[in-house]
Amino acid sequence: MKTASLRRGIVPGIAVLALALSACSAGNEDGGSAESGDLAGTLNGGGASSQEAAQSAWRAGFQEANSDVTVNYDPTGSGGGRENFVSGGFAFAGSDSYLDNDEGELDAATEQCAADPIEIPNYVSPIAVIFNVEGVDELNLTPEVIAGIFADKIKKWNDPAIAETNPDADLPDATITAVHRSDESGTTGNFTHYLSVVAGDAWTHGEIEEWPIKAGEGANGTSGVVSAVTNGSNTIGYADASQAGELGTVNVKVGDDFVGPTAEAAAKILEVSPRVEGRADSSLTFDLDYETDEADTYPIVLTSYLMACPTYEDAETADLVKGYLSYIISDEGQQKAAETAGSAPLADSLAEEARDLVEGIKAR
Repeated sequence: MKTASLRRGIVPGIAVLALALSACSAGNEDGGSAESGDLAGTLNGGGASSQEAAQSAWRAGFQEANSDVTVNYDPTGSGGGRENFVSGGFAFAGSDSYLDNDEGELDAATEQCAADPIEIPNYVSPIAVIFNVEGVDELNLTPEVIAGIFADKIKKWNDPAIAETNPDADLPDATITAVHRSDESGTTGNFTHYLSVVAGDAWTHGEIEEWPIKAGEGANGTSGVVSAVTNGSNTIGYADASQAGELGTVNVKVGDDFVGPTAEAAAKILEVSPRVEGRADSSLTFDLDYETDEADTYPIVLTSYLMACPTYEDAETADLVKGYLSYIISDEGQQKAAETAGSAPLADSLAEEARDLVEGIKAR
């Protein structure tokens, strides 16, 4: 199994990324992106399944403005996205964890790109702890109890540790089915990283992208976890909040309060998160402070990243990657993600850096 080393990807702030697009442009006016109708061809990318809803909206919007372009996004999971980007199978990738060198990914990406790869966040999203328990509409859980459930130490819904913070809930005397990702997943990495930091001895498995224990039920991709929780009974899982649907979502204890997974609450934690040290200028990656006790702050979050090369062997690929990424981080693209995926838009503090990196993409 692959153990990720502090794969934390977070961006401070919640303001909309200020990138002005004209109504008929694939990118921002100062970026030199081709205008609507000037781009043509097929762009292949993929990766984090948590981005699937947002990617669908982005693809539709971009292709509407560029009718001769087809953008494909294969939701293989964050690990699959990074692997295919490093091998050259994807021209761009989406990931819920940034590249590192635990298994040489960053060096391999640098070799593939013939330069330091570009890593920019495309949105911030809460990871919801989702549940399906008949007669229970709301749950308040501490980090230690969440960890105990997923570590297979708390096995019944009416366990005293759950009942203590939910005195008014009609908790059944039923076995808990904890659903986890069966594939390598940045969502799992961010979720287990949170548990490893705040849950103490209740979670001893560290931060890891592949589920570390043989317990509960595995499901492939974000949609698989949501489906398993929805179609099962007395189930609990974790998934990007945008795909929680009608399932219950846990309020997580932060300080003296319990906070739900809204985009606004998730964004608040990002303001205290520093940038990862020792990275290239093309890597806009951030570490997350999970231990905040700020009021109305939701602590289990991920930043979805886009990965691209600064140069490509052919001009068509370079123009398509540049145009599509420009659209994603534009005002219009960020608003579509907020409406479709319930995410928090990028911060103004990152606008200039992100714009400069994307505008610099070119053919070799």
